[in-house]
Amino acid sequence: MILEDYDQLRTGCGAVLLGRDVLRVSGADAVEYLQGQLSQDVAALEVGESADALILTPQGKLDALVRVTRTGADELIVDVDAGFGPAVVTRLTRFKLRVKVDLEPLDWRCVALRGPRSSAPGGADGALPGTSVTATFSWNGVSGVDLLGEAPEIPEGVRPCSVEAWESVRVEAGIPVMGAELDERTIAAEADLLDRSVSFTKGCYTGQELVARLDARGNRVVRHLRGLVVAGLDADAVGVIRGSEIVFEGKAVGTVTSSAWSPTLGCPVALGYVHRTVVPPSTVELRVARPATDDTDTATTLSAEVRPLPLV
Repeated sequence: MILEDYDQLRTGCGAVLLGRDVLRVSGADAVEYLQGQLSQDVAALEVGESADALILTPQGKLDALVRVTRTGADELIVDVDAGFGPAVVTRLTRFKLRVKVDLEPLDWRCVALRGPRSSAPGGADGALPGTSVTATFSWNGVSGVDLLGEAPEIPEGVRPCSVEAWESVRVEAGIPVMGAELDERTIAAEADLLDRSVSFTKGCYTGQELVARLDARGNRVVRHLRGLVVAGLDADAVGVIRGSEIVFEGKAVGTVTSSAWSPTLGCPVALGYVHRTVVPPSTVELRVARPATDDTDTATTLSAEVRPLPLV
């Protein structure tokens, strides 16, 4: 089943129910407020346009990678990976001082259409039942459309696909997600987020200083998000690899953040941050903790190759 789903997500059009937390930001000062809190040029968005953006700490570390969609003159929709909506609300509320802005969490869901044949579907009125926002998606060769609303429907003729199949595509492409590749320790340049989520021509925003300083220095950061290929293993090894320590020339240089089976490469693949001294392609070792069913605390070692993203 996963192979059929994977094929649709890679070569056709498949639908995946992706967890997203959604927030409506509205009021007379909504655009101006988000302009000062997000890394993207929110004011430049036309109604109906979407863009990725960073919400940063004052020190420039990552609070969240979000998508912002302008839905009206004084209204925007902000969505983020599931589970991180409350943190986004808390963060935005903290800086909401003497401005006319309302923050309203919405009970919406996301139907993600993925594959080169994906397009924004709609009836005579240009909208699908249950869909309030339609946002295009493009990342490292993976394209699609996200349908957001109270109850968006999977378009007729589109195959529903498993999250497992989407994970294969996501890891192959090197698409980071909150809670795995992205957390409060992340610097945007490490995950190659700047080109897609930062405007260098807009005015000031919270956390801008670190971003601007790194950009002036060529974004030379200590670690980079890379792909790892673990050849010679079967699909059962996928879960074991996640969380393993990455070792290069006897030194720990990173940790595996996500892993999946790659039907295209025929082996497990993974994502992880590695020190900048590890230049792809390089062979590394994965120090893998034994499964929880094993009562020993010893570790096994696997060989992997660090590669640039995307892997496929």
